[in-house]
Amino acid sequence: MFDLADLQGNILRGYRKPHVRYLILEVADRSAARRWLAASISGRDHGVPQITTGNWGAAKPDTCFNIGLTYEGLRALGTPSSSLQMFPNEFIEGMTARALKLGDVGPSAPETWPSPFDEPRRIHLIATIYAGNVRQLDEVQQRALDRNALTLLGTREGYNFRDDFVHFGYRDNIMQPRFEGVHDPQGHADGQPRAPLGTVLLGHPTNLEGLKWRVPQPAALGRNGTFNAFRVLKQDVVGFEEYLDQAASDLLKHPQVDELLPQGAEAKIGQVLSIEGLSRHGALREVVAANLCGRWRDGTPLALSADAPDPNVNKANFDYVDGSRCPYGAHIRRSNPRGGQIVQRVANNSRRLVRRGMPYGPAYDPAKRDRDKPEPERGLLGNFIGASLGAQFEAMSCDWLNLGLQDPRITGSNDPIVGANGTGTSWFDLPLKSGRTIRLRELPQFVSTRGGAYTFLPSLSAIRFLGSL
Repeated sequence: MFDLADLQGNILRGYRKPHVRYLILEVADRSAARRWLAASISGRDHGVPQITTGNWGAAKPDTCFNIGLTYEGLRALGTPSSSLQMFPNEFIEGMTARALKLGDVGPSAPETWPSPFDEPRRIHLIATIYAGNVRQLDEVQQRALDRNALTLLGTREGYNFRDDFVHFGYRDNIMQPRFEGVHDPQGHADGQPRAPLGTVLLGHPTNLEGLKWRVPQPAALGRNGTFNAFRVLKQDVVGFEEYLDQAASDLLKHPQVDELLPQGAEAKIGQVLSIEGLSRHGALREVVAANLCGRWRDGTPLALSADAPDPNVNKANFDYVDGSRCPYGAHIRRSNPRGGQIVQRVANNSRRLVRRGMPYGPAYDPAKRDRDKPEPERGLLGNFIGASLGAQFEAMSCDWLNLGLQDPRITGSNDPIVGANGTGTSWFDLPLKSGRTIRLRELPQFVSTRGGAYTFLPSLSAIRFLGSL
């Protein structure tokens, strides 16, 4: 059994606040940092923001505050070495040491990451503030830093765009796994089985019979904790739109283009996507965008409507059945193959992750683009939460996104949107109704890593344990 009040509130259920700020912190004084942790769960007004738990009650708080600790952070707090040795190797080594496994090479390599991610050993704690506005973010940050316990190394800030749209122009309201025994009124049926609590919480059964992930001891430290891969992912929106332009121009000259986009189909695509007078070239841009992602840009899955977006379908409840025209290499199919057949059959519905993310940087407006000025940086602040960084996040990143090992038809290719692509070797197949394909080539790298860290999200019992060391 478990108590939601012992869990941090950003694990099993999302907050849906429009603003987020990450405080990247270093322990300045061990004893003061322990007192700070103890105060964060005391329930009293010590000036320190209180950790938001999973037991919200009737209403969510106006602001939500949570923390994650790196391995170096646990060590800086004085966690016993016998406990530290029980954490998994990937967490002990940290994200920068796992760069090759994650595809963080070339423009994503850790040596290119800006401060404070260029000094990973100094990153001890990442505090997350969710709020309705910037003023609230500022107030909570001031309270969080009003101590000699922690040094602020840097911040990262994001905010939601209208109607759940993100960079690259997709509507993305990610469905989280629904968990056995957890009532979530925000949850929506997505056709996937409820996930065992061990998918995300240490010490609970997983969907692999007899397997539980190792719980660092004492149990007060490890049980009900989980791991998070925090990622700062820069997105080349201009490069993405320019690639759609080039791909559409090439497809107009392809002999099978009418099978990919039947004559006259552009009218329906333009109507649903609210693009007035959509040309054939413009419609092909949207077809390519839909295939690369696995969803039309309004969120309609290709698995449910491959010829045109459909505002009437349930955008979450689908699977990859025989005959599905969602490309095997599409981003959402690679990152979560659901119940579809893959080579590693044991991995069906078992590498599931809690995914939370929010854009950073201004939304792209081509009408306001000034070609004489560099584009502002924009991207995604992402959190990928699971009980095993190695078996879930890293396996997804390496085996599925950057090697394509789940299906021999895509092995040797990278994810078309987030993969470590290079124009000399990248390719992607557009499926046709006849079963044939049109191969796109020379996909550039649209997403590059600009920082990140592996953190342990402790339970409140663990925060109490650390605060009392």
